[in-house]
Amino acid sequence: MSTTAADMPAGGGAPAVRSAVRRGPPRSPNQRAWARFKRNRLGYVALWVFAILLAITTFAEMVSNDRPLIARYQGEWMFPILNNPPETKLGGDFLTPADWHDPFIRQTFEKPGNWALFTLNPYAADSVNYFNPIPAPAPPSRENLLGTDDSGRDMVARLIYGFRVSVWFGFALTAAGMLLGILIGALQGYFGGRVDLAGQRIIEIWNAIPELYLFIIIASIFSPSLLLLLVVFALFGWIGLSDYVRAEFLRNRSLEYVKAARAMGLSNSQIMWRHLLPNSMTPVITFMPFRMSGAILFLAAIEFLGLGPPNIPSLGDLLRQGKDNLDAWWIAVPTFLVLVLTLLLLTFIGDALRDAFDTRKS
Repeated sequence: MSTTAADMPAGGGAPAVRSAVRRGPPRSPNQRAWARFKRNRLGYVALWVFAILLAITTFAEMVSNDRPLIARYQGEWMFPILNNPPETKLGGDFLTPADWHDPFIRQTFEKPGNWALFTLNPYAADSVNYFNPIPAPAPPSRENLLGTDDSGRDMVARLIYGFRVSVWFGFALTAAGMLLGILIGALQGYFGGRVDLAGQRIIEIWNAIPELYLFIIIASIFSPSLLLLLVVFALFGWIGLSDYVRAEFLRNRSLEYVKAARAMGLSNSQIMWRHLLPNSMTPVITFMPFRMSGAILFLAAIEFLGLGPPNIPSLGDLLRQGKDNLDAWWIAVPTFLVLVLTLLLLTFIGDALRDAFDTRKS
């Protein structure tokens, strides 16, 4: 049966159908939150920049390393980045691992048939440029684009590896604090009563303990390490987040869907995990970038005070070197800029997340 123009409904039915198709089905709350996040251009760009920097520095050995990725010597293929050969295998006299910045090694690989493919920055975080004629800290040059620190180590490599250590430490400390904060806040908020009252008193006592002094005491007994820092700070980092989770659970536990879940016979753990927790994650997600910023600043402050683990590249240690060598501006200025850039990116991401989960904004 054919349809003519006279049979079409008045008012333009076809455009209305096309409009309904174009709108599609209603989006989920997470999709709407992601759309609001993308509309915040500053936060969206900051997320991409931070992700790119994190991806590059996570594989820092492939970007900045004092050993070549691939080398060919007298017809033999080598992968020094995985297994650095001894100097005797390259025509030297010592059984020590080859120093690829040694003039003898460099001249060896300038001969026909021998070659080596280095990373973009041919220095690792702990490699010292022993052949630099200028004493450390050396100013920027062709060999070291941002100069060297007070031990003769390349500043570009120290910044790349220091950024990786700081950010991943921030991730770990934030995750540990979130797990403890969610667990304790959920128990307080869901059960309430004596559980909530006892939890609040314990938190008040625990929060009164000075964590810096406690860490100084522990560091004087045990050798400082990133794991020790993580454990000590995680024991105190959950307190602020647990208050928000507790408030969300207290508000949501009396809603109708929780009463319906109880009537269906679900256990307390099932109600908390399946129903209450997904509806109480907004403060956890929105505060995560700001908590990461605090964790990075914690690590930088501990390293700046000289209480951090030794022989680990960090931004705080570079700031301390900049304080001790005020004439070597190439140590303090780039480190300060990297730290400020990191905190700014996390702040922009946090602001965008806060706006994205604000249901008052369309």
